[in-house]
Amino acid sequence: MFGSKQAPAETFSVRLTDEGWRVRLSPEAYRVLRQHGTERPGSSPLNFEKREGVFVCAGCGTPLFRSETKYESGTGWPSFYAPIEGAVATRTDRSFFMTRTEVHCATCGGHLGHVFPDGPQPTGQRYCMNGVALDFRPAQE
Repeated sequence: MFGSKQAPAETFSVRLTDEGWRVRLSPEAYRVLRQHGTERPGSSPLNFEKREGVFVCAGCGTPLFRSETKYESGTGWPSFYAPIEGAVATRTDRSFFMTRTEVHCATCGGHLGHVFPDGPQPTGQRYCMNGVALDFRPAQE
């Protein structure tokens, strides 16, 4: 996949204990990032973020997506057509009686969302991310 790599082993450079993640994250961010939850569609203010900048992992701060790759997918979740090279990894998700491709932070392993092959060009990919798993850092003016 463009800009991502298949998750090899479950080793990440940023590792915390479960209690450490609970202290660092809000309860909703913990549920999504560490327990593979999904936020309600349309609930993230990042759906409406239009400024130039970078979307980073809410767990560890790793830059994941540049604002120029964000687009309105109509799904209710922030969507991007490509991650920053090497920032995310993927694995097969067979939950809920279907097979999907899960996307997680390559640095801390936090669950971000899923990628689907129905996005715009140039990649044709839709990285459908949970807004609570992301923070936005505006570009310097």
